[in-house]
Amino acid sequence: MSTTIKVKKKPLGLRLKKDFSNFGGAYLMGIPVLVFYVLFHYKPLFGALIAFKDYKPRRGIWGSPWVGFKHFQSFFDSFYFGRLIGNTLTISLAGLLFAFPIAIIFALLINEIQNNKFKRSVQTISYMPHFISTVVICSMIRLFVDSNGFIVAILEAVGFNIGQSLLNLPNAFVPIYVLSDIWQQTGWNCIIYLAALGGIDPELYEAARIDGANRWKQTLHVTLPGILETVVLLLILRVGSLMGVGHEKIILLYNDYTMETADVISSYVYRRGLINGDYSFSAAVGLFNSAINFALVVIANKISNKVTGSGIF
Repeated sequence: MSTTIKVKKKPLGLRLKKDFSNFGGAYLMGIPVLVFYVLFHYKPLFGALIAFKDYKPRRGIWGSPWVGFKHFQSFFDSFYFGRLIGNTLTISLAGLLFAFPIAIIFALLINEIQNNKFKRSVQTISYMPHFISTVVICSMIRLFVDSNGFIVAILEAVGFNIGQSLLNLPNAFVPIYVLSDIWQQTGWNCIIYLAALGGIDPELYEAARIDGANRWKQTLHVTLPGILETVVLLLILRVGSLMGVGHEKIILLYNDYTMETADVISSYVYRRGLINGDYSFSAAVGLFNSAINFALVVIANKISNKVTGSGIF
């Protein structure tokens, strides 16, 4: 016969007081982060109300008339709706298919370098493009793919007849965007994978070598399983931002020739909201975009929990 001993919990106030006395420094360090998120992430949520109103700055949020889902319906019925969704998903999926695994592969290659001096040099060079401003990066891209740029010169040397800037070709915009993103972000994105690789127990590699595993088999059976949780976590976050292609780089690279394949939701919101002053419509489109991203995170996390047994929540 078993007996169950019930332990009476202390009041929440006492537990918090004891916890704060033991870890007060950690709580104090977390206050700036908490304040940042409250001011810049939660407080602005109040402004999402203008998506359901015909917002006029002189009337304010409360003084503007309520219109419900008018702006959402206007976006869904818009001629641009299908094009914007298609372009956004095309660019995002291309980045997910190519840029995401390249960061993992690059981290694995750097991890194999034995010469520490050369290893640090490669890492430093690969990080550099990340710290260049988007405006400068886009200016460099324009020079590279111009009719007199070295990329066009290489393509013409191998038999392609270009004769103009690649940014004037609608079908070239997505490859240019994705390849330039790989160049700019791969070194930076691989940092977290390198940190995960550093956390793998060296004894696992030793045991694999004793069993006769070469470097490739060690990678398959030790390295990749060791960073699997990190890969899954970042993949879920990447899937959750499929509809979140930023407008800065798009606006700096597209033109009238490539609008059909380059215009995405964020650039459309920028034009309608900031340039045309249609704040409520742009807020509605932005809110719709955020809702889709949130749904994608939940779905990706649920699939990950079932397939790999790990996820964000």
